[in-house]
Amino acid sequence: MSNAKIGIIAVSDRASAGIYEDISGKAIIDSLNDYLISEWHEVYKIVPDEQKIIESTIIEMVDDQDCCLVVTTGGTGPAKRDVTPEATEAVCDRMMPGFGELMRMESLKYVPTAILSRQTAGLRGSSLIINLPGKPKSIRECLDAVFPAVPYCIDLMNGPFLECNEDVIKPFRPKKK
Repeated sequence: MSNAKIGIIAVSDRASAGIYEDISGKAIIDSLNDYLISEWHEVYKIVPDEQKIIESTIIEMVDDQDCCLVVTTGGTGPAKRDVTPEATEAVCDRMMPGFGELMRMESLKYVPTAILSRQTAGLRGSSLIINLPGKPKSIRECLDAVFPAVPYCIDLMNGPFLECNEDVIKPFRPKKK
């Protein structure tokens, strides 16, 4: 088992300014700790809602830190300062729209405003970038929905093998013939 690096980016003007503590990024870390039994190392940053800063942080995590997965939280709504999806699209080679579609479908089970969310996902090099909403409860709901596909996606890009605690989350990998 290799020691995977996973980037976590909390996008928040107020948390990045120290006005309040980031709980959303920590909710991602807690979920990943619940899901993964293979060793992994977090690369964690809190950044303001500034497209260029979000872009450069994703690029640094993928290109310089070798993160196989980067998960963002925040900046996915319709407000003018919500620019995380634009930053993600700007730095990705290819987009993975199924992630956002599934996350919105899952969130619609809980709130009708899920249609206002613009979460997305994409690929940069051999890394997967996933945008999550900002609320910890929504983060877990969305991650629970999409994470079963994440380890196989990373396998397909020749990334590290992510082994999951199958009592918590069951990753899908096709059976070898």
